[in-house]
Amino acid sequence: MYLILFDIDGTLALTGRAGMRAMNRACQAIVRDEQAMTGVTFAGRTDWSILDDIVRKYGRTLDPALLDQLRREYVEHLAEEIERPGTGVKDVMPGIRELLEALQQRDDVALALLTGNFIEGARIKLEHFDLWKYFPCGAFGGDSPNRNDLVPIATARARDCGIADVRPSDVIVVGDTPNDVECALVVGATPVGVATGSYSVDQLREAGAEIVFPDLSDTGAFMKLLDN
Repeated sequence: MYLILFDIDGTLALTGRAGMRAMNRACQAIVRDEQAMTGVTFAGRTDWSILDDIVRKYGRTLDPALLDQLRREYVEHLAEEIERPGTGVKDVMPGIRELLEALQQRDDVALALLTGNFIEGARIKLEHFDLWKYFPCGAFGGDSPNRNDLVPIATARARDCGIADVRPSDVIVVGDTPNDVECALVVGATPVGVATGSYSVDQLREAGAEIVFPDLSDTGAFMKLLDN
């Protein structure tokens, strides 16, 4: 049995920067700056850690009350921003629909999410593209600020919701950033890089991923990973 954990942004879909706009709006009332996210790295990180960086930049501490406030405001803004045309790519990544359909047909595969998005944000994004239905559970950016904590959380959730009970060596993490690769490697899972985000094939290999695809349009090539 394989548990395949998918990242969202840059791996399953891109939202035309809806998430960035929503987070910027959520932070404006706190930091009084229309460009709150300027200088903050976001690719491959959890929403929790991104918000922590933003408020620290302005001399604030992200205590539980402030985190909850920003989370609620972010989700509210995201529901609006996801409906806008956006800038850059706003679409499902190549081959994702076909791959998810094929994986769902296999008795030896369970699908779940491993994403830096808060669960509410993950749902908004994936429901917009009709992809939420493939993922009964997962680990999310509200579970820990540290992405390296998320594979064990996702594995436990998969067991608790009855879709899979697997060892780390049977977990595959599919993502588009070095952080996705690292969070798999630190627990003995297998990272599969996909260069549909902001990192190249070579950069993902340098991060430690032995298996990297330029995109996931070749369903058969991905399926071969499961038959070795």
